Amino acid sequence: MQNINVFDYSETIFKRLLKGVFLNTAADGKQNSMTIAWGQLGYMCRQPVFTVLVRQSRYSKTLLDANPYFTISLPINGDFSKALGICGSTSGRDIDKFAVAGLTPIPAQSVNAPVIKGCGLHLECRVIDSNTQAPARFDKELAQRFYADNDWHTYYTGVIVAAYLE
Repeated sequence: MQNINVFDYSETIFKRLLKGVFLNTAADGKQNSMTIAWGQLGYMCRQPVFTVLVRQSRYSKTLLDANPYFTISLPINGDFSKALGICGSTSGRDIDKFAVAGLTPIPAQSVNAPVIKGCGLHLECRVIDSNTQAPARFDKELAQRFYADNDWHTYYTGVIVAAYLE
């Protein structure tokens, strides 16, 4: 593993995020991965942070609320499109997504959540803030388009405690 300055890879991160990346969580002896394509990289309190958005109904939210750590595995090596499809369309409540998607979870360096072997770029994060969207303040047109079912997101901002290449 080669430690990196996350901002040296910001363009790679943003381009990959548009295609989908893995958000990995763990709690109470269970692990999960979900596909995300929305996220934010930045600074908060003079620290590098990554913010993820997780819908209220998602199993990953249950795990994040129980254990405030997550990882982001960015598939920059190889084709992970089938696995991203599985992790974005099934629930970890019902299946072991890692097994079904043919993914190998491995321990992270610093946090209690796995990373996905072979992806190539990993961020490990400790949640420092979370907030649920406020429907009354949200743009009405976007709300109609993305939240007709009222399944709003919670934002989890995590300090990036480790960033590295495989």
